[in-house]
Amino acid sequence: MTSLPWRAAGWWLALLAVGLGATALRFGLIESSAIGQLCGSGHGPAWCTLRTWLVLGFLHHVYGSLALVALLPAWLLRRPSLAWLAAALGVFAMQLYGAEAGALALLLGSLRLLRLQADARAPRTPHRPGEQQVQHQP
Repeated sequence: MTSLPWRAAGWWLALLAVGLGATALRFGLIESSAIGQLCGSGHGPAWCTLRTWLVLGFLHHVYGSLALVALLPAWLLRRPSLAWLAAALGVFAMQLYGAEAGALALLLGSLRLLRLQADARAPRTPHRPGEQQVQHQP
């Protein structure tokens, strides 16, 4: 039972890593004017294609839409990995200019992940408090 808090923290640390990676992509690859000029010249390196696809993705709101689509299985199925995926896509979308849809996916994915983690930590009892066994006669 002692590994459960560390496992729960792992989900949140991985979410932080996704946010830092998306931030590095945004400020290092997309918003850099030097890289923009290099890739815009038509004679840039092969990774300029990745930059072009990233830019097209946020121009067409792909990341926010993917994050919202990922919410459906996250809320229907009881899997922490799906809730984390929705939250991670939300973080990625927020960093790449899809703030509204990304924020909603991050919020709802995080809430679902928190609920699943709380349910995993709750003690398993056959009866809830207040639910009593009824005897026919005293």
